[in-house]
Amino acid sequence: MTPIARLPFAIACVALLLSACVSTPPSTPPSAPLSVKLLAINDFHGNLKPPAGGIRVADPAQPGASMELAAGGAEYLASAVQQLRAKNPNHIFVAAGDLVGASPLLSALFHDEPTIESLGLMGLEVTAVGNHEFDNGAAELLRKQHGGCHPVDGCKGPEPFRGARYQYLAASTWDLGSGKTLFPATYIKRFEGVPVGFIGLTLKGTPGIVSPKAAEGLRFDDEVQTINRLVPELQQQGVEAIVVLIHEGGFPSGDYNECPGISGPIVDIVQRLDKAVDLVVSGHTHKAYNCRIGGRLVTSGDKYGTIVSEIDLQIDRRTRDIVSAQASNVLVRNDRFAKAPEQSALIAAYEERSGPLAKRVVGRIPVSFTRDEGAHPAGETLMGELIADAQLEATAAPENGGAVLALTNIGGVRAGLVMKGQGEVSYEDVFSVQPFYNTLVTLDLSGAALYEALEQQWLNQPKFRPLQVSSGFRYRWDASRPPGQRVLAGSLSLYGKPIEPQARYRVTINSFMAAGGDGFPAFTQGLAARTGMMDVDALVQYLERHSPVQPSALDRVQRLN
Repeated sequence: MTPIARLPFAIACVALLLSACVSTPPSTPPSAPLSVKLLAINDFHGNLKPPAGGIRVADPAQPGASMELAAGGAEYLASAVQQLRAKNPNHIFVAAGDLVGASPLLSALFHDEPTIESLGLMGLEVTAVGNHEFDNGAAELLRKQHGGCHPVDGCKGPEPFRGARYQYLAASTWDLGSGKTLFPATYIKRFEGVPVGFIGLTLKGTPGIVSPKAAEGLRFDDEVQTINRLVPELQQQGVEAIVVLIHEGGFPSGDYNECPGISGPIVDIVQRLDKAVDLVVSGHTHKAYNCRIGGRLVTSGDKYGTIVSEIDLQIDRRTRDIVSAQASNVLVRNDRFAKAPEQSALIAAYEERSGPLAKRVVGRIPVSFTRDEGAHPAGETLMGELIADAQLEATAAPENGGAVLALTNIGGVRAGLVMKGQGEVSYEDVFSVQPFYNTLVTLDLSGAALYEALEQQWLNQPKFRPLQVSSGFRYRWDASRPPGQRVLAGSLSLYGKPIEPQARYRVTINSFMAAGGDGFPAFTQGLAARTGMMDVDALVQYLERHSPVQPSALDRVQRLN
């Protein structure tokens, strides 16, 4: 056959191939939206092991009742994340801050390096800074990002610390020395060529809830102003799908996966954001919710890895903007997910190094000592009053400070002591209650300043923040009166004697409160300060001396109306 004779046959073959190409539709038409999955956590606080008490959710078998479920911990969280991201190749694992700080002993003993390694193994990619990331100052946080041995304790882990595999974002935190944000303000990830932008930041009130020394050299800007300033910068880079990771939150009235009503700072923040912001992942309040605020999706995943928020986005490939966002808060139930073996190995390696101290029995309790301030109308808690009593005893002797009264902040009481077995309490249990390494400070405080401090339980607070008081102190407050006038001045007494406004009293508080932390600036009026032992050591000492420790009667504070 001549070349010319073969030509019609060749043309026919090409035509056949072209016909096949045209008639076979692509697996994903260009016009179809791009599906992206976000997995989000917040407030992990170094809980490598499941937290005592798990998570409390509505009981489906008893309307109006709740129940506890064993949930959380790194081993189960890692498995949950792995299963959820397998649903979509276009995925990213993000967080909204407080991943470290106020951590159980297993993590805190090693300056939270185990938690940072654990989250890196899980595939965490980017997180906002939270207030607890600043507990030990900017230099220590930079070390957590970049690696290196601790400047005082050196390297204590099984391997040299290499730093976080994920990226911290600090859009509103400025280093006054360099004039730049401490970490990048934004992060962009592309999915099939379509960019998604993330803005990460902590609450502007961070300096008021960390020690003043920890915030030295830093400035924390307004959340809304920061976000709205960065939106056009992202858009100039071709980003239209914009997600905010913010360490600030709200207080919902519903169960973990709903939002019939929500209050708190996050509501005002979201309502004032640029319309181009599509989604807000929040935290800080240790609550779980799945909300629409001003038409925008807002999520939060409780705390301690008990929930991972599964967020599905649909993005228009042409406009690059998010056209729909749906979320489901997935319970990380310990009976539904297996332990991730790589997490178990990491935990075992650190437990081997911490075991002798962690497991030492320091006392016994006959019942659980809870820290739920909502369980008592006046805000008293068994755990808080036990701590206050321990701190008073530790500083009552003249040579130890001469205290007559002790107060502690509910925010510093991170957990309760759960009755288990024969009531044994280990050092690890105590440390989970008070993980901050605060020292006790005993100082002179006038009766008037004490009254002022009690009023600050409601002033400039996101919610009622009840101070926990030691034995012998009594007062009453009236819920019907406006903030600033709720404490009945004549009701303050110490061992039956009225507190006099002009008299001075030796009062013990922790070093965080002494610096005005947690919204109690009245304590900065104290004089003749005397520094004592660590707060956790005071509680250990009290348990050793008084076990089995009996609970208080919760009759030190009386609420009217």
